[in-house]
Amino acid sequence: MTGFWADGDLSPNLIEQARIERSRQGGYLDLTSSNPTAQGLLFPPALLREAADGYWAKRLYQPDPHGQPAARRAIQGYYATRSPVLRLDLNAIFITASTSEAYSLLFALLCAPGDNVLGPHVTYPLFEYLAAVHHIELRPYQLDETRGWAVDETSVRAAADARTRAVLLISPHNPTGMIIQQPLAVLNQLALPVICDEVFAPFTYRADQTPPLGALHPAVPVFHLNGISKLFALPDLKLGWIALSGGAAEQYGERLELLNDTFLGSNSLTQHMLPQLFEHGLAFVQSMRDRVAQNIDWALQELADHAEIEARPPDGGYYLFLRLRSWSHEEALVLYLIEHGVLTHPGFFYGDVPGVHLMVSALTEPTTWRAGITQLSGALRA
Repeated sequence: MTGFWADGDLSPNLIEQARIERSRQGGYLDLTSSNPTAQGLLFPPALLREAADGYWAKRLYQPDPHGQPAARRAIQGYYATRSPVLRLDLNAIFITASTSEAYSLLFALLCAPGDNVLGPHVTYPLFEYLAAVHHIELRPYQLDETRGWAVDETSVRAAADARTRAVLLISPHNPTGMIIQQPLAVLNQLALPVICDEVFAPFTYRADQTPPLGALHPAVPVFHLNGISKLFALPDLKLGWIALSGGAAEQYGERLELLNDTFLGSNSLTQHMLPQLFEHGLAFVQSMRDRVAQNIDWALQELADHAEIEARPPDGGYYLFLRLRSWSHEEALVLYLIEHGVLTHPGFFYGDVPGVHLMVSALTEPTTWRAGITQLSGALRA
């Protein structure tokens, strides 16, 4: 067999097998969900209906490889409210069906088979599959846990070679919550395009804000990725975007326009709705931020004196990436917790992470969150 993941093992791993078995035996408390619609975080239906109403009477399909101008103006306005402000030309914005599609477009735009992109060694398990689709190498650089998972600039420099085509950054980072708050000298030195995933940008905790990377690096070509999946808890309405700064539009805009015109992935209805989502939906975004912050507050207090668990406040995002002091085997740890009725993710789900870690999602419904953290804490005290 040939083709995508032809030699990959697609059978359920031990953790998934244990999860299925536990669900048959009476269930568990799930602390892993990052799906807002599964956690009761539903964007107000009346606002969605109102935003969609005007589309149906004047429905006319007029595809634009950049995306509908009104939707792009709403995105342009969003970056004008960020701190620091990132000023964008309207034609420097491309609307896609999702950030996953945006990554795929950019890998195709920037790379040929055999090229490489630098990405953090701790990261969401999406990029390895997209890299495989495009036959490119995802080459890791290090994040320093002792400095709040800060980017190790020396390792970025060391990982680059003649076939490196881009640097991938996630801010706030998934799952560590690290936010890039100051310029990184290595990005100026390498002079490579930067893909910056900022889908968790509104969710700050220890940090005051999430600076757009292009505002920190005005001379570096930056592709900012975001969308409504996390921002407005609307993963089912399928809209993301790529915002270009630092000369990226001049260097790459025409070819990206051709690529996006090839797919035209984002539907017209959601593009039509986007201006009203930004105009009327920010109070709902604040309610999501409040839930995540309150859940993190509670968990940090609950785990503050735990002998086994080291829980550090993240800069942002909506996860806690817990470090375990005594355990030496993550899979055994997660299986043990499933036996005690709590589902977590091991650190190795996110790459080659030194030490023993667990990921838990503070997006979880608060009653389940408190019960799950209490149960996790008690199981590990035992």
